[in-house]
Amino acid sequence: MSEPEIELGAPIANQAANVTSSSFKASWSRVYRADSYLLDVSEDSGFASSLTGYNEKSLIALNEEITNLESKKVYYYRLRAVNGTVVSSYSNTVEVTTTFVPDPNLSLKKAADTFLVGVSVQSGKLNGQYDEIYRREFSSITAEWEMKMNVMHPSAGTYDFGPADAIVKYGEDNGINVHGHSLIWHNSTPDWVKNFAGTDQEFEDMIEDYITTVVTRYKGKVTSWDVVNEGLEDGSGNLRNTIYRQKMGDDYIAKCYQFVRAADADVLIFYNDYNMITDQTKQDAVFTMVDDFIARGIPIDGVGFQMHISHDYPAKADIQKATDRIVERDLLVHFSELDVRANPNKDLTSLSPERSLSQKAKVKEVVQVFNGIPNGNKYALTVWGLKDSETWLLDFYGHVDWPLLFDGNYNKKDAYYGFLEGLQ
Repeated sequence: MSEPEIELGAPIANQAANVTSSSFKASWSRVYRADSYLLDVSEDSGFASSLTGYNEKSLIALNEEITNLESKKVYYYRLRAVNGTVVSSYSNTVEVTTTFVPDPNLSLKKAADTFLVGVSVQSGKLNGQYDEIYRREFSSITAEWEMKMNVMHPSAGTYDFGPADAIVKYGEDNGINVHGHSLIWHNSTPDWVKNFAGTDQEFEDMIEDYITTVVTRYKGKVTSWDVVNEGLEDGSGNLRNTIYRQKMGDDYIAKCYQFVRAADADVLIFYNDYNMITDQTKQDAVFTMVDDFIARGIPIDGVGFQMHISHDYPAKADIQKATDRIVERDLLVHFSELDVRANPNKDLTSLSPERSLSQKAKVKEVVQVFNGIPNGNKYALTVWGLKDSETWLLDFYGHVDWPLLFDGNYNKKDAYYGFLEGLQ
């Protein structure tokens, strides 16, 4: 009596790993009783044009490094399990796109020819390698701290414009756009303002004078301002109960925007906030405020999403959906403080190759969304810091992370190339 024919299940093909501009690693699950596998790699999903050497290539291992591929090209692979003369059905088909090799002379600002590419800067770090990279890569700068109230207006009757002037002059000297950040922010309110002893009207007059003084000083030099930063609470979307609200009323944001427009008819006015992708209640509240401003003729030109995100969150579709709400109102979009945490769960002590590629993929998604915005609604995509070793996140979270495009030695990371790939 003959032996019953062996039945083999189909392998499960895994997503490709270690994808580069010329190679990727294919892998698959072990199939019970299989003694080998037949691997197909093709340039089309119908497998009509298999790569040389990869038309039913026989393998014993559970992975294969596919090499000598073209840059930025789509490939497909599938396989079957084998035992003697018995061959299984095909696995699922996996699609892989190789990365691209950028022109070594290409920079972020050259590649992004329809919007500004920004970076946050500090007045004491505008020389040496900072200067070299800023001038080569970026078309816009934002002061990280120096254009906030506690720095520019540290005491009643006293202004200190030295650090802000240095940043604005650097922009002027190098043909780099300057974005002002930020006139009103609860976390940069000086003590003398928090403890203001005058009447509510005197407080409002003081704020108007401060805004008028600053905006007038930089008229024609600073092209845009985050006038109020983070004015709404997390979760509830309610107005933060700041000294500005207490003294000027619930309409204080609108008043500040009017003060700015009176001082500079041409400067672009933004509202800027964080968690604008992930906090739906806050997002809704911001757009309710924006719609109210538009209906009442309160000046507003754009909305800034800070984009302090992680390598695995939020989803690209959610970024797109939130961004569409700005475009629907025909306002300018600013991704204003981008950093992408690679270590949100504190599971790494150094940046692993896998996590670096995950971060790169998220940066690419962010740039793809921004680059897909109609040109008339694009303002800038600004990265919050130059190199990993100086990110604000180190102090804020108290553990290591590598959220930026350059490492601590000014070297371009995978994330940098993810930015470029997002523009392709």
